[in-house]
This record gives sequence, C-alpha cells and structure tokens, in this order.
Amino acid sequence: MTTQPGDSEREPRRQVGALPFRRDGDGSYTVLLVTSRESRRWVIPKGWPMKGRKPYEAAAREAYEEAGVIGHVGKRPLGFYLYDKRLKNRDSVLCQVKVFPLEVRKQLKRWPEQHERENRWFTPSEAAEAVAEAGLAGIIRAALRREAGLPD
Repeated sequence: MTTQPGDSEREPRRQVGALPFRRDGDGSYTVLLVTSRESRRWVIPKGWPMKGRKPYEAAAREAYEEAGVIGHVGKRPLGFYLYDKRLKNRDSVLCQVKVFPLEVRKQLKRWPEQHERENRWFTPSEAAEAVAEAGLAGIIRAALRREAGLPD
C-alpha cells in the first residue's frame, strides 16, 4: 500500500470480508479468491457492513453474493488489513477489512455476481502470492497454518 500525503489523518472506512477455504481429500487446504469488478485483481469476497447483521454474518453474505459459496463462518476475525478502494469517480478511500474464516460446505451453480467476477481455488501459498495486499497475504498464510496445525 502506498502512503499519500494526509494518510495519517484519513480514518479508514470499515468493511467485512470472508476467507473461503475447504479441506481437500488429501487433508490439504485450498482458498477461494474472486476478481474485483473494476481492476480484476484477485481479492476475497468483501463489502460494507450490513444493517441488522453481525459482521461475520455480513461477511458470509458477501461470500454468497460474490463467490457463490455457503458454509460455516467463524465468529472471531482472523485479522484485518488496509487497502485503497478505487471509486468510480477515480478517487480512492482507505478501507480496513475485518476478515472472517468461512469453511465452504457448498459451491452453488448460480449466484448473484457470477457474471461480474471470476473465482478460482488456490493453494494457500498461491493465494497469498495472487493478492496485491500484503496484509491480506499475511492473513491467508497465518490462517491456513493455524488450520493445518503448523507452527507460525
């Protein structure tokens, strides 16, 4: 993330995100990433908090809308990361994304944003390399080490 003059005064906008993962037949884990609509870079499903929903519930809803997955969402966040969200008018806003784990139980054939995004399963190390945000890459690496029972 590049810093800009005045960054220290910018209060980040809060978002929630889900880190969808599954355990494969051999016991290894894979992570589902989606492309962002504007820049087409690899990201996790995320969005603004939703009125009447707890943050982890909103994260699970984003995973359904953006990636077409349903599963068990953890109530405790894995961590958070910062990124600059580009707006349609070319301005950007600093966002802090609180990331919740989502163990995928079902991948749907149809979902709301399927024609607007691509999605792909990655190994944790491939997913960490594919995302642009260093903070998100760190969360992916740390979360899947914990799931696999590996030391940090």
